[in-house]
Amino acid sequence: MKLERRLLAIAPWLLVISAVARTWIIVTGFGNESIDLYVYWSLAPHVLDGDLYQVVSPHSPPDFPLPFTYPPFGALVFLPMTWMSWGLAQWSFRLLSVLCLYWMVRVALRLVAGEAWATGARLWRQRAILWTAVLLWMMPVFHTFEFGQINLVLAAAVLAAMVARDQRTAGAGLGLTAGVKLVPAISGLYFLASRRWAAAGWSVAAFAATAGLGFLVDFDQARKYWFELLGDADRVGPIATAHNQSLRGALSRSLGHDVGLSWPWLVAAAISVVLALFALRAAVRAGDALIGVLAVQFLGLLLSPISWDHHWVWVAPLLVWLVHARIAPWARNTLLALWCPVMFWDVIAFQLDRQPTIWTISRPGWLSALGWVYPAFALVTLVVIAVARNGAHEVAELADRDERELTTQRL
Repeated sequence: MKLERRLLAIAPWLLVISAVARTWIIVTGFGNESIDLYVYWSLAPHVLDGDLYQVVSPHSPPDFPLPFTYPPFGALVFLPMTWMSWGLAQWSFRLLSVLCLYWMVRVALRLVAGEAWATGARLWRQRAILWTAVLLWMMPVFHTFEFGQINLVLAAAVLAAMVARDQRTAGAGLGLTAGVKLVPAISGLYFLASRRWAAAGWSVAAFAATAGLGFLVDFDQARKYWFELLGDADRVGPIATAHNQSLRGALSRSLGHDVGLSWPWLVAAAISVVLALFALRAAVRAGDALIGVLAVQFLGLLLSPISWDHHWVWVAPLLVWLVHARIAPWARNTLLALWCPVMFWDVIAFQLDRQPTIWTISRPGWLSALGWVYPAFALVTLVVIAVARNGAHEVAELADRDERELTTQRL
């Protein structure tokens, strides 16, 4: 506690130091190009020209042409950014991402703190600043800044929607976010599990509106995306490169070929769904909104054909939950021991340096095993959540029953 108080006292300075240090590393290295952000910035205007899916970014790597891979609505959302100069857009987006990281941490802490937030809001806000300083060094967060990815912005929007009390706000927020990039759509499972039927309905309506707007802007362009390009993982990128930390990527590296939707993937996907549903059920029964949201997000990352390592920014609020939530010590220690080393050591870069090319599927056995690190730990996390949160619920039920019995005896 003494160490925490000392760190909290200088938390703003630690955040400034972390931000400056990380910025220096980015601008003096590969990250200064922000190649993914340049895709959004340079190609979004083509949504109005009708050739959004026929062009590629002029700053693509030689062996990896970068097209626009999101629905037409995503390009419309990026349009205001294209009115800025490239430098202004780049730095504005970086600042927005830092703010989104801070906001994610703050929401996670507020959910974990519960009623304690009201009595110690200043302390929890200081913790949010300190956590932001630390998480800037987490590899998925760093790679999000390095590539100029939208992960932190989308994660902040999804988290805001899923914990919003108003049903319309929650549903519309999620639907609009899924309209930008499809993966967040799986978050609707949380609405269903928590019986927020109105929010689920509003999310479907908002998502349908985003798709409809794309057709209004250019029917042929939207038709091409939804009926030809959707599901074409090869267009998004190489399935088996170490960057892809989905089940499909890990299985493909291990088996030496793209497994697609064959039986190995179907078995792994079925196991993931079962584990995620158990974890989600335990979280909802325990009233733990944050871990319920995270269980659904991990399932989405596992099932998506491509989940780049920087998509795993959802581990950030997981670490916050592990440190501050009231959970069994064995669960906390197990997951922290698994996630911290791979989150703060660039295990992905280690693999990239040892793969022949980003398109080579087969890997040596030990390198294939190392390529399982994110999906394997995600599966373990779902198991631990299911056991730990289900146990907490049973303890709470026993305590309530004992209290009722004592009250009855007194009467």
